[in-house]
Amino acid sequence: MQWAIGLLLVLACLSAFAQPAPTAATQRHTVLVMGDSLSAGYGMAAHEGWVSRLGERLQRQKPGWRVVNASISGETTAGGASRIVAEVVRHRPDVVIIALGANDGLRGLPLGEARRNLARMIGASQHVGAKVLLVGMRMPPNLGQDYTRGFERNYRELAELFDTALLPFLLEPIALDRNAFQDDNLHPTVEAQEKLLDHVWPALEPLLD
Repeated sequence: MQWAIGLLLVLACLSAFAQPAPTAATQRHTVLVMGDSLSAGYGMAAHEGWVSRLGERLQRQKPGWRVVNASISGETTAGGASRIVAEVVRHRPDVVIIALGANDGLRGLPLGEARRNLARMIGASQHVGAKVLLVGMRMPPNLGQDYTRGFERNYRELAELFDTALLPFLLEPIALDRNAFQDDNLHPTVEAQEKLLDHVWPALEPLLD
């Protein structure tokens, strides 16, 4: 119930700050990415990350589409929820990729809070007419099976509740390859970015039609 009340407050703010849609002559299609360091391109030049590569692919394969990368290293779901209204009002996205939660899990933050924050982000995105791709993460078992399973279940249940597209695990194609990660064993290398993009693309492409 708390997340529902919070979502209503977010939608009220959106209504208050709503702006006219762009005219047909100036309208461009926008993919807005709300992520953390995995999407911000930590440890590499900005153009080397998978989100920047997505922008290049869109230019080649989906003319008229652009990417706005609003990802911030260290971002939590609470941070994303606090920024989502301003971002969707500013950019009027057609598609929003929400790829947050890893930092919540690494810090052992309560699952219920993450769920409420993600719900607010999805609701705000859908309120401006955007389609949503929810990108999940998975946690190692050091926090216990209940937490690990609940963390993964959050994404699945939210995708079902809001009828959004779901990519269950961003790092799935490289998760077992130590060489695909930087020295911190957390952030993918430059060489792994194309694999991440190829993993995201099949879930994203249907939303661009």
